[in-house]
Amino acid sequence: MTDQKNTQATSTNKTQEIIVADIGGTNARFAIAKVENGKVLSIDNENILKTADYATLQLAWDAFGQKLGRPLPKAASMAIACPIRGDILKFSNSPWIIRPALLADQLHLDKLILINDFEAVAHAAAHCGNDYLKHICGPKRKEAPTGVTSLVGPGTGLGVASLMFVDDTYHVIPSEGGHITYAPCDNIDMSILRYLKQHYRRVSAERIISGPGLGNIYDALAASAGLPVSHHSDSNLWDAALKGTDHLASAALERFCLNFGTFCADAALMQLSNRVVISGGIGQLIADYLPQSGFGERFVDKGRFERMLAQVHVELLTYPQPGLLGAAAAYAVKHTK
Repeated sequence: MTDQKNTQATSTNKTQEIIVADIGGTNARFAIAKVENGKVLSIDNENILKTADYATLQLAWDAFGQKLGRPLPKAASMAIACPIRGDILKFSNSPWIIRPALLADQLHLDKLILINDFEAVAHAAAHCGNDYLKHICGPKRKEAPTGVTSLVGPGTGLGVASLMFVDDTYHVIPSEGGHITYAPCDNIDMSILRYLKQHYRRVSAERIISGPGLGNIYDALAASAGLPVSHHSDSNLWDAALKGTDHLASAALERFCLNFGTFCADAALMQLSNRVVISGGIGQLIADYLPQSGFGERFVDKGRFERMLAQVHVELLTYPQPGLLGAAAAYAVKHTK
């Protein structure tokens, strides 16, 4: 997390109005939030802009201001889909470039917080009640979360973070875990890896477990079956897979869920977590399909650690805009608690 300008700002219990943004590879989401006493009171005036329609973040920001139709608040919190370090922030799935040291002045802000996009999801998960958490597999949680929660979210890319609850507070640990090397588990997975190695120097988990990942799986299965590899849009392929109108797409979706289960279990083992929370645009898209898929079976398929993983709570965050909520929550915890 970086805090531009006024880094010595004192906490205040007064209600503050701030701009919140969730900047991803495909969409830039903006809204106005009200925060007080470490809590998010409201999020309104949500706008979703396509990053491809704007050459820079500043232009998208200006477009949001025009849509809002009134002066923008002078404080903001942004969730950014890239690591928050260094003098220049670059997206893995977007041509936008952000220079943190200059951004507050460019956007005419007195106070600006920048956090990783999945750091924001972790903040959102910490603030959401059970009404926004759907049970996927493992035992149903009956008490407030404790210990470590792993956050995993496929969307344009694959986000990973962890959330540690300590006494009456929590700590967020961001990561770039979606870029670890893909680990196949059976012969079909191996055939997918061999196919993708023909196209990528290195195959990360994100190449399979993400929105574009379904297309990679689809093409690999087609090649293995001796079928022509077709050109398709990601959205149409996901629609066909979920509706069952394309048998190969349906097979790709099931293979996606198997690999997703493996990856979530890997995250739980690496972070020694007792809970996994799934988020991301694809996570919400497959919320109803996931419990009936092979996800749960693959999640516990970890040999000597099967019994331990069988006790992990796996939930899906259903809050519609967790990046915006998380950006607001991060600001509230830092500046109003």
